[in-house]
Amino acid sequence: MTADNVTAQAPATMSERRTATLGAMLTAIGPVSMAIYTPAMPELVRAFGTTEAAIKLSLSLYFGGFALAQLAAGPISDAFGRRFASISFLLIYVAGSLMATFAPSVEWILAGRLIQGIGASVGMTVARAAVRDQFVGAEAARIMNLIGIILAIGPAMGPSLGGLSLSVFGWKSIFVLMVLIGLVLLASCFVFLKETTIPDRSRLKPLTLISTYATLITDLRFLLPSMVLGGAIGALYAQGTMLPFVMIGVVGLTPTQFGLGMLIQTGAYLGGSIALRLVSKRLSGPATVMIGLTFSGIGGTMMLLSVLLLPPSFLSIMLPVGVSTFGIAFITPYTVTAGLAPFPKIAGSASALMGFIQMGGGFVGGLIASAFAAPLTSIGTIIPAMEYLAVGSYVAYRIINKRQ
Repeated sequence: MTADNVTAQAPATMSERRTATLGAMLTAIGPVSMAIYTPAMPELVRAFGTTEAAIKLSLSLYFGGFALAQLAAGPISDAFGRRFASISFLLIYVAGSLMATFAPSVEWILAGRLIQGIGASVGMTVARAAVRDQFVGAEAARIMNLIGIILAIGPAMGPSLGGLSLSVFGWKSIFVLMVLIGLVLLASCFVFLKETTIPDRSRLKPLTLISTYATLITDLRFLLPSMVLGGAIGALYAQGTMLPFVMIGVVGLTPTQFGLGMLIQTGAYLGGSIALRLVSKRLSGPATVMIGLTFSGIGGTMMLLSVLLLPPSFLSIMLPVGVSTFGIAFITPYTVTAGLAPFPKIAGSASALMGFIQMGGGFVGGLIASAFAAPLTSIGTIIPAMEYLAVGSYVAYRIINKRQ
């Protein structure tokens, strides 16, 4: 079964545009909270008199909270509804942002980032589940692509906004921005988000929950697309823990220059999303994924070779990042749609587990990176390996589909 041959079960409760806009806003809170934060990481080392490893841990804790909490956010959204879950978890996100804003020590930063990650976890879960609740097949992939285009704007502005805010107002302003973002998103959910599913509280029963996740993780129609995302998008998140220390610590950029330089990454994602929208009517979903994985694999190989053969510079690092990120925009819409399509009754849990695997890839990649003494070595080793994992997982998925 693929995303193209599943029929809709009920009419949409929100328009495509509203679903895409709210979905992008909800999904964006995760990467935006990372993008705004990364330029401040070297400054936080100095502000709290701590180590790079401790501040890298703050990002790893954010990833860990984000990934693990999705396993609860998905079933909660199935049991109590998408709207209830969104509002509840966004309140947690705002609380974590306030804790970090007024942190008296680095331990409070670590706790605040963990709580932020838990709160932000609902965004990706609810956005994907709400699309699956209302739309299927090519229509769902089109909306996911539109979410990608809108989504690119926030992370594109994030590093620049974070770098400028840091240079003018100091590190506390980074977390004040996150508080404001959380409050705006809360208001948007209160006013515009309609319920898209029929809540079923039996989904929270422990045995049902275990059975649901066991069914998903053992079904290759779900597991392999999730591993594609865990490799490709996980690499995007993992390099977020490495790039500040490579570009600021090794290449020598200022935080503001780093923030502006990250426009290459998010500009590449936006360009890839727009290119996908232009060609999607003429190409099948699998063809678009193959194009995306080709770019991502080439970008990973370029990163490996640049670290081995070239002296570190802005272009030697950011050009491979841009190439692989362009490809990721092609990978996501069809892969998400195909992975969720066979599971309409447990869309929230399926979306949550897919997000867990995706973010888990970023978490594990970032954790391994912190073990490397040299940031340049870590980015030249881990990012190519994760891109190759995505390619291999999709090849296996296509073989399984042909056999079925």
